[in-house]
Amino acid sequence: MSAGQVLAYGYFVQLLNKIQRPGAARHELAIVRSATTAFFAIDGFIFASWAVRIPAIKEQTAASPAALGLALLGLSGGAVATMTISGALCRRFGSGRMMVAAAILLSGALLLPPLARSAPALGLALFVFGIGYGGLNVAMNSLAVDLVAALRRPVMPSFHAAWSLGGLAGAGLGGLLAPHLSPLRHLALVALLGFAVTAVCGRTVLVRRVPGAADRRREDGDAQMQGAVAGTRVLVWRAVLLVGLIALCSAYGEGAIGDWGALHLRQDLGAGAGLAAAGYAAFALAEACGRLAGSSLLERLGQTRVLVLGGLTACAGMLAAALAPVVAVALAGFALTGLGVANMFPAAMTRAGLLAGPHGVATASTLGYAGFLLGPPAIGFLAGSVSLGVGLTTVSALALVAAALASVAGS
Repeated sequence: MSAGQVLAYGYFVQLLNKIQRPGAARHELAIVRSATTAFFAIDGFIFASWAVRIPAIKEQTAASPAALGLALLGLSGGAVATMTISGALCRRFGSGRMMVAAAILLSGALLLPPLARSAPALGLALFVFGIGYGGLNVAMNSLAVDLVAALRRPVMPSFHAAWSLGGLAGAGLGGLLAPHLSPLRHLALVALLGFAVTAVCGRTVLVRRVPGAADRRREDGDAQMQGAVAGTRVLVWRAVLLVGLIALCSAYGEGAIGDWGALHLRQDLGAGAGLAAAGYAAFALAEACGRLAGSSLLERLGQTRVLVLGGLTACAGMLAAALAPVVAVALAGFALTGLGVANMFPAAMTRAGLLAGPHGVATASTLGYAGFLLGPPAIGFLAGSVSLGVGLTTVSALALVAAALASVAGS
């Protein structure tokens, strides 16, 4: 073979690699994206499955309302404590490994609450459950941020839509199984499903990597080191805190509606038990639909407009729900609130992750989860001192704050 033929052959091979590489990379990304979506869905499914069995577990532990409240703080404490260190763990071991380990722990820990026979034992069981839940949420969102950057499309809402749909499925199935299975048997089946999803999809995120993710993490680290000299790092973390506060405001509403929405419909508007439960269903379905359309909205309107419009929509919706004279208006208000908050948390996670990597995701997740915890007791206090309707208007106020923060963060 002549020198010219050798050069021509080498050029042909290089050209073929350039043609194949983008297609192969897209295929890898599609596989990792599907596996990550499954982890979001099973996380929502597991959490909802536990939530629908709280009344039965409360009965078997003979816990008073106050004792149950303290036990539930175990879940919050485990989640928040883990979220604060999960960013460093994701950087050290990789988001994929952290995600698989946390999913295994979460699935196994689901068996602990139904085994508890006292409130203190339940609190310890939920602390372990919270460790798995907090670690999995940070790891999932960190890997999802890598996928957003690699795909160059705002696909984060699709992951959170999977979480919402998984939660709806878990709550629905739990409602069907509750009359027929004990909490232990029901949650054991859910745990087996969690292990199965982790075994099937975990191999994908461990073996396959997001193309360019490691390079981006190195670039982020270099940028932060340079920023420490020029003052850029301070501005980056200021932006992370802003989007973390947006996550807090949106999660405050989610926690409040989940815990107090049905009681508002039943106590203040006289709805029956079945119709009262439809309040959260309307919110959750609207939120899931909003997240399914979230990528298109972010591409067309941009992140700032989506956050501002979402905050204003949630503000109007929750005012209607809290001050409604009839049930129909309240249900429409809950649905409008779900549409408003749908993409606020996913957009905040994306922004925090792109700015500061897993540490940014961990910070924003911790603030968001704090809002989720703050909402129910704050509204309970206002309900006792003023009225439940007035307490629920705080969701509108914080949605307006989120819109204002989004405007500042985008400027």
